[in-house]
Amino acid sequence: MDRKQQFDQLVSLRRELEEKANSYWQSYSDYTTWQFWLILAFILVPLVVLYFRIDRRKIFLLGFFGYSIHVIAAYVDALGVRKSWWDYPYIAIPQLPASISIDGALVPVYFILLYQWCLSHKKNYWLYGTLSALGFTFIFKPILIWLDLFELYTNWFVLLAAYLFVTYVAKLITNIFIMMSTKSVELPSNED
Repeated sequence: MDRKQQFDQLVSLRRELEEKANSYWQSYSDYTTWQFWLILAFILVPLVVLYFRIDRRKIFLLGFFGYSIHVIAAYVDALGVRKSWWDYPYIAIPQLPASISIDGALVPVYFILLYQWCLSHKKNYWLYGTLSALGFTFIFKPILIWLDLFELYTNWFVLLAAYLFVTYVAKLITNIFIMMSTKSVELPSNED
């Protein structure tokens, strides 16, 4: 089998998997289930809370940080699902990643508000971010497992490493951009 045939076979398998995932969603995870509504609440409630609680004087900094959390968490979660380290039996919208409610709203909003609190109260983000990663790993995810909304197929320390990675890398990226924004940079003019 050549490269093109093998690639076409992979695409065909993805299409078949998509059809099976949609069928599964209609049978077990659509809007008639309580799981659907809870997952939808994981998306909407944090966004409403953020709208009323975000410090608008620091909105671009907090938004950049939250977007960093969201993007990194989405990539890490996609890796975890692809490697079969974990997965989500119920999803709100089958065309989107299964973790959209957690990685797209709940986790970023939590960390935005944590970062805002650390900035406002001159607290150590690294300490509170680490404690939060521990809380998400050993309190929040076990609750999701108990509710049958999350399946863990690896050990807990892989999940903890994932949360710590997201927590630290988003802060490092934000720090780098803050540092870069404080340095004066001369841009070439169009006349040159």
